[in-house]
Amino acid sequence: MPLKTRKPITPGQRGLVLQTTDDITESKPKKSLLKPIKKSGGRNGKGRITVRHRGGGHKRRYRVIDFKRDKFGVPGEVTTIEYDPNRSSRIALIKYPDGDWRYIVAPNGLKVGDTVQSGPDSPIRTGNALPLESMPAGTTVHNVELRVGKGAQIVRSAGSSAQVLAKEDKYTLLRLPSGEMRNVLSTCMATVGQVSALDHKNTKMGKAGRNRNKGRRPSVRGVVMSPRDHPHGGGEGKSPIGMPGPKTPWGKPALGARTRRNKSTDKFIVRRRYQK
Repeated sequence: MPLKTRKPITPGQRGLVLQTTDDITESKPKKSLLKPIKKSGGRNGKGRITVRHRGGGHKRRYRVIDFKRDKFGVPGEVTTIEYDPNRSSRIALIKYPDGDWRYIVAPNGLKVGDTVQSGPDSPIRTGNALPLESMPAGTTVHNVELRVGKGAQIVRSAGSSAQVLAKEDKYTLLRLPSGEMRNVLSTCMATVGQVSALDHKNTKMGKAGRNRNKGRRPSVRGVVMSPRDHPHGGGEGKSPIGMPGPKTPWGKPALGARTRRNKSTDKFIVRRRYQK
């Protein structure tokens, strides 16, 4: 999916870089697969802001995605490739012979008219979902389950993919997009291929208004605040942060500080994403 630029007749269009929409075949979503989205504005149940820089944005409706791919042995036809405002990748609408319709995350290279299937006996082909134990080493996958039957949890964003490295006992070793190597139960499902919209990471908004349309409010740097408002604040003129390591507005370590606390799954990580 190539990128496109605009003729710079306005300042906002001068730096604008967007993805082309040549791959999109339908502009209106399937009504039966839509759900409303309630906006929170970054506030919790008490009305207090718990996530900053959220609010506003264009109205959206959620597209119900089939992350479980539990319709085993039934081939489905790809009828449309569509835009989804709730994720970075494209989605594909699948029609099954029994009249069932489902959305899936569209892998790169999937086209209208292609057939996709799920189940342990499915062929190793882009868009097909199989248990990891049915995939040979070297297979590129996405939409990977971490718990059997829960549905895909990782490797779902645009352009991402994992690779099957080896199998041992009841586990399969995967190399994740971050570089981490992790054991996943071989009975967990994954989809063959790489997620679509490979150039999503190369886009540029061009102006602040596009971020406002996405529901992102302005962010103010700590170094331009006063000392009472931020640990980085104060100083005469432009000044460094003046402390070992950047901090959050509440004095906690930021930008690279480890936040992982789930020790119960440490045993599945063979090599971490961070190299010491």
